[in-house]
Formats: sequence, structure tokens, C-alpha cells
Amino acid sequence: MQNTANAAGTDGPELVDTAPLIEDLYPALAKLREAGPVHRIAGTDGRPAWLVTRYEDVRRLFADPRLALDKRHAAPGNYNGFSLPPALDANLLNMDPPDHTRVRRLVVKAFTPGRVEKMREPVRRIAEELLDAIEPDGRADLLAAYAGQLPIIVICDLLGVPQRDRRDFRAWSDALITPDPARPRAAKEAVGSMLRFYTELIAKKRAEPADDLLSDLIRVRDDEAGDGDGDGRLSEDELTSLAFLILLAGYENTVHLIANAVLTLLDHPTVLQELREDPSGLAAAFDELARYEGPAPLGIRRFPLEDIEIGGVTIPAGETVLLSAASAHRDPAHFKDPDEFNPHLGRSGHLALGHGIHYCLGAPLARMETETALAALLRRFPGLRLDVPRDQLRWRPTIRARGLISLPVAW
Repeated sequence: MQNTANAAGTDGPELVDTAPLIEDLYPALAKLREAGPVHRIAGTDGRPAWLVTRYEDVRRLFADPRLALDKRHAAPGNYNGFSLPPALDANLLNMDPPDHTRVRRLVVKAFTPGRVEKMREPVRRIAEELLDAIEPDGRADLLAAYAGQLPIIVICDLLGVPQRDRRDFRAWSDALITPDPARPRAAKEAVGSMLRFYTELIAKKRAEPADDLLSDLIRVRDDEAGDGDGDGRLSEDELTSLAFLILLAGYENTVHLIANAVLTLLDHPTVLQELREDPSGLAAAFDELARYEGPAPLGIRRFPLEDIEIGGVTIPAGETVLLSAASAHRDPAHFKDPDEFNPHLGRSGHLALGHGIHYCLGAPLARMETETALAALLRRFPGLRLDVPRDQLRWRPTIRARGLISLPVAW
């Protein structure tokens, strides 16, 4: 049977309750995946959205040019989103070619595997310093003290954010990704704080440029804007939005890649011991860790440029489509025994960092940081263990991100 809905999203199939996705993600996704390839749910902004659950569909649609990221292609009244100001909204997560191609190529060279590999030793030193600070205590919230610290230090160093100006990015990120119903203005306040921070930072870098990525982007912006050809390949809003995205995304995903990986290894002590004895296996283990417990259950929302059929369901142009990488990663039609964690199976094709032209810009950096953080942790703390019963751990109450609220450990 073919389901349809109008472009405003008011008719069509009854919405699937998303509460089970928050309460118990993978079993809830399994039920949806088995029931059908596409379901209508209340999206992350509360409006109706279409959730795609099966691997082959999700992977194909990640790279389908008929699905746009630019919110201007959303049908009227169909999508709210974060309501970011223009100076933060002109980012790669809201762009399609040719703008996406133009902006991405200005920064992609900073994240090539070769450039990232040169950062491995500095990242290792940061990891060691963070572990030095907590080692005497014998216990810590590893999310706050290690997994949440390493990525922000690394990405701030890359961008050239002075240490005195490094703010509470975790609080800002949480306010956007996991809004607190008791603090309805928190997200708006976080956006205002971020806008002021990036505007001031860019002004400082313009006045006193340095050898860092943000200074390089400012030079590109100013040189091109003043070349007299009217082309202006990087606008001021795009510059600010690019800094915002690099810092926020460079923090958010990597924090949870590291913390989720630690929890997964603690749940699988045999694999943990193997990697402790032979850290070279971490490079191969990363892909299975990202598949099994990735940081992003959903890809960035997309909007069909035309009516599109997915798994026998016709979705009208302009409606919101959510591609579930978390569901795709547990699809038995593609992965053998998908609910088991086993890095020895050599599973390939995970979508934790996206696919196609919107593949995560910082993927090489996220991979290197995660491998380095795990190698240092396993070597330094051979007695690493959870410091609370496993069933007391809590996940962030959102389908936007798959991350722990805290990770109490001891050693």
C-alpha cells in the first residue's frame, strides 16, 4: 500500500510515537524497521517528518541530490529547526551545491588525512595531560573530565581560539541538542551567546591574525570580498557560520564517539583487553565502534525537491525526511548479527559520519582523536571499570544525538 501526505504535512498516516526512541533506541528502531521502510513521526522540531529506517534506503538517500539540505526547500509551515540567526545559519548543514561546494572547498584542506596525521602527536600530549590531571583521584566522570575536554581543546587549537576565550561549549551544545523543558529560553540564550562569541573572535582575528584556520578563512573572505569582481565567494555570514559549525560539530560528535566507545569496550572486556595489548587494532575497531554506538542516530534533515518514492511510500516535495543511521546500522539485511559488537567481522559501510557530498568534513580528525584518546586511556588505566551499576547510566533524552549524560568510571 502506498501512503501519501500533502506538502503542508497535515494529512497522511498517523504519527508514530517517538517516546520509545528516546527510552530504548535500538529495540524501538527494530520494530519500526521490521514494520516498514518509512514511518511518519514527530520530528526533532515537533513537526511531522518521515523517518527512513533500512540500510539500503538510508545509504542511497544520503547521496541523492533530490533531497536538499537548504531550508528554503521546506514546504511552508513544515519545518522549524533551530531558528538560528543568519550569521550562524549560513553553514554547510543548510547548503546544497553550488554554495556547498564553494564553501566546503575553502576549508576541506585543513581536514585531509595527511594534515590530520600531523596532529596526532599533539593530540596524544593533550590526552596524556588530561589523564595526568585525573589519575590521582582514582575515579572521574570520564565524559566531563576527558571525552568532553579533549575535542574542544583540539578544535580550539586548530581554529586559534585563545584559551582565555574558551567558553562552556558543552552547555551551549546541550541547550541546542537537548533542550530543557524547564528552561524554554535556554536555547535562545545559547544562540545569542554563541553569536556574540564568534563575532568578537573574528574581529580579534582580523585585528591580530595568527597561524590558525580561522585567520586563514578570514584572509580568504577579505581578499575575495575586496577583489572588485563582485563575486565574494565567502560572505561574512558564511564566515561566521563556518566557524560556528567547525567548533560545534568538532566538539559534539567527537565527545560522544569517544564516550560511547569507552562504554562499549567496558561492556566487552575481551575486546578491551585485546586493544590494550595491541593498540594498532584501534584503527580497525573504530569503524565497528562507530557502527555499533554512533553519536548521531539521524542525519541532517532533508527536503525533497520533488515528490519522491521511498520504499513504496510517496513523500511530497518539501516535507521533512530524516535518515536514521542508527537504524541502518542494526539492519540484518545488510549486517550479519547487527546487534552484536564484533570488530573482527570487518563490517564496512557504516554511516556514522554520513555519506556522499555531505560526508562529515572533520571525519579524519574525529577518527584520529577517538583512536588516540582510547589508546592513551587503555594504556594508562588498566583497571578501568564503571563506577556505577550499568543500568544507572542515562542517555541524553533526544533523538538528535546518541550520547551519555555522564560516564562515571574508576581505575
